[in-house]
Amino acid sequence: MTPPNDIDNDIDALSAAETARLVQARRLSPSEVLDAAIRRIEARNPALNAFVHLGFDDARKSARRLEQRLFDGEYVGVLAGVPTAMKDLFGHYPGWPATIGGIPALRHSRAEAPSLFPQRMQRAGAIVVGATNSPVFGFRGTCDNELFGPTCNPFDLSRNSGGSSGGSAAAVADGMLALAGANDGGGSIRIPAAWCGVFGFQPSQGVVPQAARPNGFDQVSPYVYDGPVARTVEDAALAMSALASYDTSDPTSVASAMDWMAPLRRSVSGMRIGLSLDLGGFAVEPPVADAIRRAALVFEQLGAKVELVDFPLRHSQQSLSALWCRLVGTRMLAGLEAFKAQGLDLMSTAQVPQELLDCIEDAGRMTLAEIQAAQQTRTSVYDSFEATFQKFDLLLTPTVGCLAVKNMARGRTVGPSRIDGIDVDPLIGGALTYLTNFTGHPAASIPAGLVDGLPVGLQIIGRRRADADVLAASAEFERARPWAHTYPFTRQQRPGANGGAHGHGHGPALAAGTV
Repeated sequence: MTPPNDIDNDIDALSAAETARLVQARRLSPSEVLDAAIRRIEARNPALNAFVHLGFDDARKSARRLEQRLFDGEYVGVLAGVPTAMKDLFGHYPGWPATIGGIPALRHSRAEAPSLFPQRMQRAGAIVVGATNSPVFGFRGTCDNELFGPTCNPFDLSRNSGGSSGGSAAAVADGMLALAGANDGGGSIRIPAAWCGVFGFQPSQGVVPQAARPNGFDQVSPYVYDGPVARTVEDAALAMSALASYDTSDPTSVASAMDWMAPLRRSVSGMRIGLSLDLGGFAVEPPVADAIRRAALVFEQLGAKVELVDFPLRHSQQSLSALWCRLVGTRMLAGLEAFKAQGLDLMSTAQVPQELLDCIEDAGRMTLAEIQAAQQTRTSVYDSFEATFQKFDLLLTPTVGCLAVKNMARGRTVGPSRIDGIDVDPLIGGALTYLTNFTGHPAASIPAGLVDGLPVGLQIIGRRRADADVLAASAEFERARPWAHTYPFTRQQRPGANGGAHGHGHGPALAAGTV
């Protein structure tokens, strides 16, 4: 079918929700939508390196099956005809490569069964078009690996997209897709969302099931989450309506009857919102902190009460990032041992980055007493959040303490080792994200504006199980200060659009205890 004249000729600019409504109304066909996405991906991916596998043949088959179901009068799901992509990390699609973030020895491996994201997206009517780039084992806040190389940032191709879900975030920000799959073990949804200027949602622990085996509790220490990156909050909520459910195969899964679209209509008026510009001691560049301060004022204008808070973190960010690496290292050690049992010794064949090997070896030396001490430290972080949420409904922070970093040689891109004169771990220390992976609280990164033409992310953290509050605040912010015009591809399509509306300038001064 041919799109009517009142539909924008450039399908790339449509949101997932708009696309699904048009497909459901039979004003656009799934094949038309898919062909537009394929054209965009083929034109733009060589510059960005967002996709590492293109599954167009499978996608076209899915589109034809969907069209037949529509012709038969079936309801095909909330994401009818929406092109999407999974992340090449722990995501699997039958017959597609599964390299776990670009491990060279796995370049010819093929998945046998689908993982949760593609399975549930297809059940909701979406069409999976390929797999996106990630670092090895997702173990850094940048997107780069030796096999595929770095993913570039659509706002500045010399810079990185952020990690580990950087391929997904770049694809969304560049208009290749309206939404894509991501997962988050230390900020891997939120870091690239911040650097690419998209919306990234990390739900509460247990909302999206994790069917890990042979260790069903593998995703607990720290928590790992599946979630979406999208250009609109509505699209992310649609994705969550497809992803979230109770699953007995996950011992931490929680049952919920939540309507994921309902929070988008709520107001933040009367909410108590805390603002921490450093989350108790994290390094943040002054221009990033200024952008976050100005963004927080939006919530006060919307009727919320926003106050500066001294977040009661009892450990240094250096010690906490080291703890995160050790805890994640225990999981990676188990994974590498499983490969070794199958005859593939990745540790002895230089297939894994040295910094990951160092972390794994450090984790392997942990004594029982050290393991107990690590969980006690993690508990103190949890208590810090709970103490804060005794007073506040939400907590605002920067998502990342710095702007997107420059890409380096293939496989070498990491974050800064110093931010604002403070030493940080170049793997994860620049991010204010991984504390919720210790605790299970929901969090989102929303676009807070541009600094020197590069996006800054505002992190919104909610009480455990208060995912609706995070989505409500995100949607209100998007209505009050839309960010759709900031994307380079929308500025190219609509000459004269102001892409720098959220850049420099100074908001009102902070009063004592308030914004």
